[in-house]
Amino acid sequence: MNGNRAGRPGLLFMAKLSTMSNTAIVPLREKIIQFIWQHIWLLISLDIMTLGIAFCVRSYLGSSVISSMPLAFSLAGAEDMVPALTIGQYTNLMNVVLVLAQIAVLRRRFEPVQLFQIVAGFLFGILIDFNMWLTSPFEFNTLPYQILAQAAGCTILAFGIAMEVRCGSVTMPGEGIQVAVCRVTGMPFAKVKIMIDCTLVALAVVSSYIFWGEWQWNIVGPGTLFAMFYVGWMVKQFSRRIGWFDRVLGYRPGFRRYVYGLARFLHIRH
Repeated sequence: MNGNRAGRPGLLFMAKLSTMSNTAIVPLREKIIQFIWQHIWLLISLDIMTLGIAFCVRSYLGSSVISSMPLAFSLAGAEDMVPALTIGQYTNLMNVVLVLAQIAVLRRRFEPVQLFQIVAGFLFGILIDFNMWLTSPFEFNTLPYQILAQAAGCTILAFGIAMEVRCGSVTMPGEGIQVAVCRVTGMPFAKVKIMIDCTLVALAVVSSYIFWGEWQWNIVGPGTLFAMFYVGWMVKQFSRRIGWFDRVLGYRPGFRRYVYGLARFLHIRH
């Protein structure tokens, strides 16, 4: 009896240690799964955004703001004026320049973790090329269809942006430079966004004159102006109506069992 009583505290202590170790491990696993789940949806949101950009380019009424410069250079590349790269590849180069601009603006205040913007920007460029290929069968030859394509592209782009913001991961380089300028100047974000958007569009127009000696309306056109205002407004509308996406991003108990079950199944097969 005394031996049993003496042994019980030791057993209880060991049981507590086991419980503490389990509670320490399980949250870590859940965080890893949630991190993967969050970034799967980030990738999906980037794909939706680039699908919208592809439709804007296909409309020939003017690309979206962020793709105007890469489109100008890719079209010039097709005529051997500059290296023949795709829109996505020129987007990658532009994103690197935007991150370097953030470093120049913020200097010591630049956080090294923000270098992951280059990774996000690289995926963004790949997805632009993928969706340009995916939409290649579509031809919008008449003005009504072109307007429809532009409106659809801007709406899809806005929905993807609203999702991307909800993911709460690393910002895209285009957003990062806007945040950097806000931090340094103290200007309102909305004003900085308009200023940088206008700068990118102006550079695309200048590029058109340098390459072709005239304004290229398929690069910067009425659709570009429409996108500058409509996309921002639609992002606000979608953000108010996609509360369900927070629940999708949140942890779900069944999801953990699904991932573990899939991993066990793949391990057994190998």
